[in-house]
Amino acid sequence: MNLHLLPSSLKPLGLLLSIVFFTLQLSAGKHDQRLDIYWVDVEGGAATLLVTPAGESILIDSGNPGGRDAGRIHKVATEEAGLEQIDYLITTHFHLDHFGGAAELAQLLPIKVVYDNGIPEQNPDNRPQDTRFPLLIKPYREMEVGERRRIHPGTELPIRPLDNGTPLRLACLATRRQLSDTWATPRNKNLCSKAIPSKPKDVTDNANSVVMLLTFGEFRFFDAGDLTWNVEPTLACPDNIAGSTIDVYQVTHHGLDRSNNPTLLEALAPTITVMNNGVTKGCGPETFATLSGLPSAKAHYQVHKNLRADSENNTQEAHIANLSKDCEGHFIHLSVSPDGSNYTVSIPSRQHQRSFKTTKK
Repeated sequence: MNLHLLPSSLKPLGLLLSIVFFTLQLSAGKHDQRLDIYWVDVEGGAATLLVTPAGESILIDSGNPGGRDAGRIHKVATEEAGLEQIDYLITTHFHLDHFGGAAELAQLLPIKVVYDNGIPEQNPDNRPQDTRFPLLIKPYREMEVGERRRIHPGTELPIRPLDNGTPLRLACLATRRQLSDTWATPRNKNLCSKAIPSKPKDVTDNANSVVMLLTFGEFRFFDAGDLTWNVEPTLACPDNIAGSTIDVYQVTHHGLDRSNNPTLLEALAPTITVMNNGVTKGCGPETFATLSGLPSAKAHYQVHKNLRADSENNTQEAHIANLSKDCEGHFIHLSVSPDGSNYTVSIPSRQHQRSFKTTKK
């Protein structure tokens, strides 16, 4: 609007309209009543950014230290999601590829509240001979944040309710191998009677991973960090602690075969899966076979193409954000409609976009 062309009596009104128009431009898409999820490429670590329709942000894990991952998270948060802060950071467990980028990110963006299992003093992997943990955790322990809270089974984040009335909840279903029965429903006895062999006991902190369920209307998203094989069936049998099937499954533990027990996958029956794997990390053959064999699944997505010798264990290339080793760190984006009835997955780097209807629970 050119204010010089207006009569003097209308210039104050013109100035006001210009300010309003500029403000709307800045906030366009930021409060569009949609729920957004971004999977940031942290090269086989984890960093999943949730942005609510009210503009609040939740980051689940923060990738590796070294500047690269914090920079990528910051870029997606500010340039794609239009954020000025991280309202909530959830650290699922204390492995470096899940907490390592937090301190560097806190220098780029304010982090208001941190949820985790409580910082251990010594190595949480029960490896007394490995004395590096106190040094590795030091930046995370000392980073400046608004508040720190210990998460528990049943903890529900105090995210703002929505004006349009669509229910929105983000809750902890399990952590430290303890479960919440708040949403639990009995499962099919045939499923729980299937003989799935156990694997060697996992004594690492992976087994203590925080398990989160995000619901938005009928839409449901499940993230279990790096939870491992022998613990996963306890989430499905005798009760399904998620309460019902889900729409989106973040493939646990980057798609490694030490996780992704078929008992849990069959109970959750996801419509799509998203794997935050790396160039050679994750996308294990056993996990890939389990995902490919799910009757409920309509599409599988990967942050990276598996470039190991077993390259047959990849989804179709249009569903992979990064195809080469030396990549630009492209992300995967999912956006849910204001009523939670449908969602769209897009990969800008691949010019891919596909929409799905939410599964009625």
